[in-house]
Amino acid sequence: MDSIISIKDLSKIYNTGFEALKNVNLEINKGEIIALLGPNGAGKTTLISTICGIVSPSSGTVTVGGFDIISDFRKTREMIGLVPQELTLGAFDTVWSTIRFSRGLFGSDLSLYDKKDSEIRALSGGMKRRVLIAKALSHNPKVLFLDEPTAGVDVELRKDMWKIVNKLRSQGVTIILTTHYIEEAEEIADRVGVINNGELLLVEQKEHLMESLGKKQLVIDLKESVKKIPPSLDKYNIELTDDGMQISYTYVVKDEEVEISDVLNEISNSGLLLKDLKIVQSSLEDIFVDLVKEK
Repeated sequence: MDSIISIKDLSKIYNTGFEALKNVNLEINKGEIIALLGPNGAGKTTLISTICGIVSPSSGTVTVGGFDIISDFRKTREMIGLVPQELTLGAFDTVWSTIRFSRGLFGSDLSLYDKKDSEIRALSGGMKRRVLIAKALSHNPKVLFLDEPTAGVDVELRKDMWKIVNKLRSQGVTIILTTHYIEEAEEIADRVGVINNGELLLVEQKEHLMESLGKKQLVIDLKESVKKIPPSLDKYNIELTDDGMQISYTYVVKDEEVEISDVLNEISNSGLLLKDLKIVQSSLEDIFVDLVKEK
């Protein structure tokens, strides 16, 4: 797949000595949606701001569509649309004056037509966010950056925004988003990157990430309450609920040393009376928390 953004050995050190980005390398493909996850201060906004030309890198290179963000900054900025984390709109401007050149998303998609004569200061936070998206799309960018786009907006607006994102992707727009809402990345992203302390810890296909780093939990309901786990199961570190009616066994999906069928056989032969069982897959949030803890 063709790369539209190429980041090589990118670092950013501020005058205070704070290292916001540490030797970041990343290739972003045309037409994909990539989600960047990380705690506050991880470097997500600095990375986006550097690619967009708002922050100057200390070292390394970034190209957009084959053009360097410094020597060819006019060409790269023409290709980029940015929806910033902070609301940056003129309070007394009207919606129409702010986004009158937007790309046909003025009506139903962003639900802004009825507000076209309203001043920005009279809009709700969610409506202001819609205006920011329309403004970022006004010059038909090939790449759209969404920095915490749904922070502080209601669930309905969040769902509407993701419909818009999917529509843009179908039109060939490459979308890079940062988010604290991990379930959004799990639902919409093709690939997921995890950033912490200025380092890009990994970038993986979402499905591969959950398969290789995720955990699963075998949960078994018992017909009768038990006071302790049978000694024959001690090696598996199986947990028992306080009421003695359920046991659970957590295992890493990529761990080839343990066959879940062997565990099930030993549980069946242990004398426990089984009522029902289910397997629970770890979420992207669980994986994210584990990765950040490790680093």
